[in-house]
Amino acid sequence: MRDLNQFQRYLVHEFVDDYHDGVMSRRDMMARVLKITGSAAAAATTLTALGVKAADAMAPERLLRQGQPEPQSPLAVPENDPSIAASSIEFQGEGAMIQAYEARPASGNASPVAGTPEPAATPAASGGLPLVLVCHENRGLQEHIRDVARRLATQGYVAVAVDLLSREGGTAANQPDDIPAILSEADPARHVGDFQAALAHYANDPSVDSARTGMIGFCFGGGITWRTATQTPELNAAVPFYGPPPPLEDVPNIRAAVLGIYASDPGDFANEGRDELEAALAEAGITFRINVYPGTEHAFHNDTGQRYNEEQALAAWRDTVAWLAEYV
Repeated sequence: MRDLNQFQRYLVHEFVDDYHDGVMSRRDMMARVLKITGSAAAAATTLTALGVKAADAMAPERLLRQGQPEPQSPLAVPENDPSIAASSIEFQGEGAMIQAYEARPASGNASPVAGTPEPAATPAASGGLPLVLVCHENRGLQEHIRDVARRLATQGYVAVAVDLLSREGGTAANQPDDIPAILSEADPARHVGDFQAALAHYANDPSVDSARTGMIGFCFGGGITWRTATQTPELNAAVPFYGPPPPLEDVPNIRAAVLGIYASDPGDFANEGRDELEAALAEAGITFRINVYPGTEHAFHNDTGQRYNEEQALAAWRDTVAWLAEYV
């Protein structure tokens, strides 16, 4: 474990917890840990240190806790919702074109012509819309994250979910077992840079008020949200959901008002170092609040996952929307 970086350690812990909790199969857990550690010997040593016994490799697979293929939240917004305009976009990043998914309030449908399909909603023509960056989980840019962007659009934001696998062809071009290793092996500065490139892109969009910007991220994306906040003074607000903390020496660089969303499960590795992070935020005079939601496990907001907690996910979303409204 000493040879792994912070995000690699974080994801290995997460996958082992998922396995122990019946959220991830043994095969998937072992495959993803192997991709991160780089060798069977290193994977075996790491898994043993985290309580996965060698005998588990020969044991029958357990019945997994099942997630839902479709969103369960009453807040879910379909892509064809007439109140929003959503599309895939690209913009220039450091040495590469960055793929992303954008959702924004619609200006309304044009009058349909008889005999033709009703036209799609078009983006609002007048300017001044605030911007929220969205960072995905360790699985890449999935439909749940696109739904989060659409939910933000219904709140009056231009929301852009960046695909941090753009240099590898995008999330859809990669195997699921490979994605966590790709994301965690890359320098976090690369991911931060892609979000800074998104800010630069929207600085040229007359319909966006680039002086009003926020960021939200989940799990791995929560960690990248923390990192981006330490390196991007343009951010007015940040809402990391259960992510690993940034380097404490960088905390005084934060200019955003930060709302941290965390599960109450003491076994959630995302809570590792949270007390030290809170102390650093307070010492630096950062505007922040850390919310812990009772009876929750890691990833409780994801309404397609096995740990979804509707009551607390709705509470966390209300808190998120209120925080963004106050500070963005």
